[in-house]
Amino acid sequence: MAPNIATNTRVPLDELLDFVRPRHRALLITRRSDGSPQASPLTCGVDDSGRIVVSTYPERAKTRNAKRDERVSLVVLSDDWNGPWVQIDGTAEVVDAPDSVEPLVEYYRNIAGEHPDWDEYRQAMIKQGKSIIRVTPERWGPVATGGFPARLVQED
Repeated sequence: MAPNIATNTRVPLDELLDFVRPRHRALLITRRSDGSPQASPLTCGVDDSGRIVVSTYPERAKTRNAKRDERVSLVVLSDDWNGPWVQIDGTAEVVDAPDSVEPLVEYYRNIAGEHPDWDEYRQAMIKQGKSIIRVTPERWGPVATGGFPARLVQED
């Protein structure tokens, strides 16, 4: 079996969003009050406006950090550990309940499809006091895969 060669593919925004849409595993990196990084594993999606969106609660560290400092990064991973991934840097906007309810409906629809009872879902989001973080991509690295540098892979 031939070793995998690492890849780095630069993509425009529309291709980035196409890459992210089916991938829902990510790490959100925010900044603590002392400036050090804080990473949160989470589920993400892409909203209809092309922002990366995350469902959360107002008391979570990621939410407090994003409110204090809107500069965030996301590392979006493939389900397969060795699959492609990308880092996205952007600006975060936190929307708290009750204003978060309709954006949370959009989040759910874009990740999982239709809910069996949208009224029940909306009531649950209000009762739980859910927030949503929307990240506007500003720059991103290449879509990458791990592996060996090409110089180490010899062709037979």
